[in-house]
Amino acid sequence: MNIRENKNTEVNRLVEIWYEGSLIAHNFIDKNYWTSQQTEMAEKYIPMSETYVVSNDKEVVGFVSMIDNYLAALFIDVKHQGGGYGKGLLDFIKNQRENIQLKVYKKNKKAVDFYWKNGFVIKEETLDEQTSEEEFLMEWEKC
Repeated sequence: MNIRENKNTEVNRLVEIWYEGSLIAHNFIDKNYWTSQQTEMAEKYIPMSETYVVSNDKEVVGFVSMIDNYLAALFIDVKHQGGGYGKGLLDFIKNQRENIQLKVYKKNKKAVDFYWKNGFVIKEETLDEQTSEEEFLMEWEKC
């Protein structure tokens, strides 16, 4: 497992991982919403973030994007989920921060459980204005 800063030439691959992962993990949100967000993801969100990729011997299989202490995105290629890449990226970021906050959809039980197992606690429940879905604000603090 290799973790490094992303390269500008990899943005399309990151958007592809994000899009495919979003459709599966957030199947309770209309597919058109995710389709409509692809350009903004490529042109705005990834460039404005501190983004690291994780790769195996062959290809980039996931990424994490941070904005200060806010975890804006953590996505692993659906074909590589369950292989420890997500935990590897999360541990990498935790080593660089004193605390991390993130928002996760309440219905995305797999992600909520993942963050819970990795030391995050639910701070509050909010509503995502763009999707009208309930989400949790979760936080991790270094001991």
